[in-house]
Amino acid sequence: MTKIYMTRRAALSGLGATLATPTLLRAQSSDAFPVEEPKIETEIPVKRNISSFQQQAWQDHFDELGVGCMLADISSRALHYWGGDGVTYRLFPSSVPMTEELTKRGYTKVVRKAKNPSWTPTASMRERDPSLPLRMEGGAGNPLGTRAMYLGWPAYLVHGTHDTRKIGRQSSSGCIGLYNQHVEALYEMVEVGTQVRLL
Repeated sequence: MTKIYMTRRAALSGLGATLATPTLLRAQSSDAFPVEEPKIETEIPVKRNISSFQQQAWQDHFDELGVGCMLADISSRALHYWGGDGVTYRLFPSSVPMTEELTKRGYTKVVRKAKNPSWTPTASMRERDPSLPLRMEGGAGNPLGTRAMYLGWPAYLVHGTHDTRKIGRQSSSGCIGLYNQHVEALYEMVEVGTQVRLL
């Protein structure tokens, strides 16, 4: 029979890991999925949005496919993209506007695209937070991330974000935000003229 000897260092390391585990789990779940969040509509807020992702059909939202279509589903916090080839379909988690007042719904289209876009806060953004700069060039810290697709409505975009905590939450001032790696992939597929619906 072999004897197993435990050193003081091993015992303390094991004790530390055991005590830290519940704290780490609480920190992860409370930051990624807030318990209390104001409703954007009269619907029950989505708490774990992966379960609400459902494949959609472009025909349910658009009359024709054209060069492509995007559907930003505000309630499920997801962006759907259908390519003009009739085969390509992508589904991305997204951030959505903080309030119903900041939410624009309806049909528009992509009118221009930009890599590493500069950001100019709107007058209402600067009124809510006077510390915002007049303009910020593209790069780290820019809230538009690495790519932006400008919609036909002034100051409304589909863009990336360097702050990954915003995805899946009501966190924007009206735009639809994506992880940078997702917006970079989408940017390559989307053409100017792509139809967009915010639902």
